[in-house]
Amino acid sequence: MNPPRTDARRRHDPDIRGFASDNYAGAHPEVLAALAVANGGHQISYGEDDYTTHLQQVVRSHFGATAEAFPVFNGTGANVIALQAVTDRWGAVICAETAHVHTDECGAPEHVAGLKLLTVPTPDGKLTPELIDRQAFGFDDEHRAMPQVVSITQNTELGTVYTPAEIRAVCDHAHQLGLLVHMDGARIANAAAALDVPMRAFTNAAGVDILSFGGTKNGALFGEAVVVLNQDAVRHMKHLRKLSMQLASKMRFVSVQLEALLARDLWLRNARHANAMAQRLAEGVRTVHGVEILHPVQANAVFARLPHDVSERLQKRYRFYFWDEAAGDVRWMCAFDTTEEDVDAFVAALKEEMAR
Repeated sequence: MNPPRTDARRRHDPDIRGFASDNYAGAHPEVLAALAVANGGHQISYGEDDYTTHLQQVVRSHFGATAEAFPVFNGTGANVIALQAVTDRWGAVICAETAHVHTDECGAPEHVAGLKLLTVPTPDGKLTPELIDRQAFGFDDEHRAMPQVVSITQNTELGTVYTPAEIRAVCDHAHQLGLLVHMDGARIANAAAALDVPMRAFTNAAGVDILSFGGTKNGALFGEAVVVLNQDAVRHMKHLRKLSMQLASKMRFVSVQLEALLARDLWLRNARHANAMAQRLAEGVRTVHGVEILHPVQANAVFARLPHDVSERLQKRYRFYFWDEAAGDVRWMCAFDTTEEDVDAFVAALKEEMAR
């Protein structure tokens, strides 16, 4: 059979790699193959298809018998409806000052979900019981938004990873205060790979109530999921997903991607590789005089400080972003398709620019 004809043309160089974001990577070939498997014929729309039904079994194998997955389009949508599902209209969410829900979602949790974010500065992106207490007050004060949820990110926006014990401590303390716990798991696979433990070890087993599960950064074409772990804590997820414009009509094409990642070990293989490339990058960078690594390299991110002019010249050769431009801080991300040759070439380019 001849391959399907298309009038689309390749408009980029597939050999070019950058270190700006793991979102820059394409879809993993196994995910693309899964999409082809799910194509053809008719399936019931809006999640009543066979692929979304089977996804529930796959998700429960990772997150326990009570877990329920609600596939959505993107990570911001997952975070917004997850937080909306566990807060009242007057509710507030305690999160790290660096949390994605606070810094990178254009105010969507507050604008769309109608909640208040109560932020806490952290040295490493991680909340602790003591840090939570800085905002966990005024529960009966009608002049202040009521703290109802603690949101943590695994791994964090600074590339650090919570241990299962650290998450258990956060959850125990939050629950004692009457708060629920949400996890932004955009890079949850990288955290599990770094810790070398199952995802359940630091989610449902540690006391997390609701999870935003990330697929896109781990090899999916598009699509994430809200995973409800504590059924008693969550209300009207189906209605909230539709209300928030996150209900896919052809949901089978989101669900089959998540199945492709989770049914066996593709999610873990991809994450381990991305993490290993970040370690290789960090090892190379440590040999460059004048470059400082800012945070422990525990997942697939390297944060560094170097002269501003060097970064600007290097950006003309490789895409990456400033994290704090005034301080000269940058972030370099590795993805499932980053190669050793990519890393070595980037380190060589960094050395060249530092020597100029």
